Amino acid sequence: MSRQIRTSAKAVILQNGKLLAIKLKDGKEEWYILPGGGQDSEEMLPQTVEREVREETGIEVQCKDLLFVIEGVHGESFHRIDLVFLCDGLGEAKNAALHKDRNQIGFEWLDLSILNRLPLFPSKLRRPIMNFYKGKEYKNYLGNEEIGDSECLE
Repeated sequence: MSRQIRTSAKAVILQNGKLLAIKLKDGKEEWYILPGGGQDSEEMLPQTVEREVREETGIEVQCKDLLFVIEGVHGESFHRIDLVFLCDGLGEAKNAALHKDRNQIGFEWLDLSILNRLPLFPSKLRRPIMNFYKGKEYKNYLGNEEIGDSECLE
């Protein structure tokens, strides 16, 4: 079976011990994802993450270093490769045209001290983000996130 590969750029935006996350709801379930999205043709990844964050949150960011790479090989109609960048928040974007993702009901600042227990997906990002924030060792390549992977609660 031939499937397309979809490259997306995601943002880790940290402020006062919190992580900016997009809040989603489907029926009664609520969960979070990092802001960001699909890369357009001829668009560089830093441009992608800056555009997507502005469209989803109305916040202007500056893309910094690549932190993590995580894949989603199964569970979607495409093979997803997420490149997760550290970004600096620059404040509210002037005249931002918001384009919310499907099921997006807003965004929230999540407490980094309990991130491993919050429904942030892919769940394999939770502990590495916490470790990065605390200055601890962390992996850059996180591999594949499968539906049904065990939760990161330690």
